[in-house]
Amino acid sequence: MSASQPVILVTGSDIAPEALDLLTNYEIVFAGQRPTEDDLCQLCEKHDPVAIIVRYGKINARIMDAAPHLRVISKHGSGIDVIDQKAAAERHISVQSAPGANAAAVAEHAWAMILACAKSVVPLDQRMRQGHWDKSTHKSVELEGKTLGLIGLGAIGARVARIGNAFGMNVIAYDPYAKTLPDGCHAASLDALLHNADVISLHCPLTDDTRNMINRDTLALCKKGAILVNTARGGLIEDDDLLRALDDGTISWAALDSFPVEPLTAPHVWQHVNNVILSPHIGGVSSTSFVKMGTAAARNVLKVLAEPMESAGALP
Repeated sequence: MSASQPVILVTGSDIAPEALDLLTNYEIVFAGQRPTEDDLCQLCEKHDPVAIIVRYGKINARIMDAAPHLRVISKHGSGIDVIDQKAAAERHISVQSAPGANAAAVAEHAWAMILACAKSVVPLDQRMRQGHWDKSTHKSVELEGKTLGLIGLGAIGARVARIGNAFGMNVIAYDPYAKTLPDGCHAASLDALLHNADVISLHCPLTDDTRNMINRDTLALCKKGAILVNTARGGLIEDDDLLRALDDGTISWAALDSFPVEPLTAPHVWQHVNNVILSPHIGGVSSTSFVKMGTAAARNVLKVLAEPMESAGALP
């Protein structure tokens, strides 16, 4: 590897070998598993990268200013809320994402969590290990004929919808930006969705409009005993309001894969809540999606760096 090769900074400790194979003309610098803002600024000042592939952490204006030749910030995945897009646009830095690269993985994880809630997988396992046999008293939730409400209907939400149809559920969705609906899926207002859905699954990006959209007021609209699953972004939910809804039975179960501040460190609010299932934001990470996200992020970098300087700009 030549010392004169331009640098691509990866805000993580690895990317797929298939992605690295696409970037052989560049020196790849890894920032480590949990890089801080100061870490990233120091690496940018030292290496002056032309591109940043974002796996972990946030990219703000200070980090961008530490890399004067930075031309593209490419998300290893679809959620670009961790990148200051306004600051990037002001600096003519392109912001790229890889929508759909992890859609199968996230949709499957959402269904794993839905089923775990509906079928009481975790508490039944715990009870069995304690020596109990609850066959005569336990009743699980049968999903056939129930209503699945999807908030967000992109690549992931559409997959979840199709699986809901396979289970024989009534599938409704709220997404003001969706141009088409999957077969068997019907549009609904947010209020109508919350009022009718037995299972609510979040699949929308985190924006100023969606931040804390699941709160005291919207939870009050929910059908008593609904299941809430979030494999999207933690900031969509007001945690304290969800905690109250879980306590009073408005929500019977919640399953959370994303959190407003990550990683969660003990003690945290969910640690002793029995009707919550937790996973550490791994819904989109499978052996297959890891390759898809890495290669998509790499190709996005190469696409922008191949453009003339004057045409490279931030994407919406």
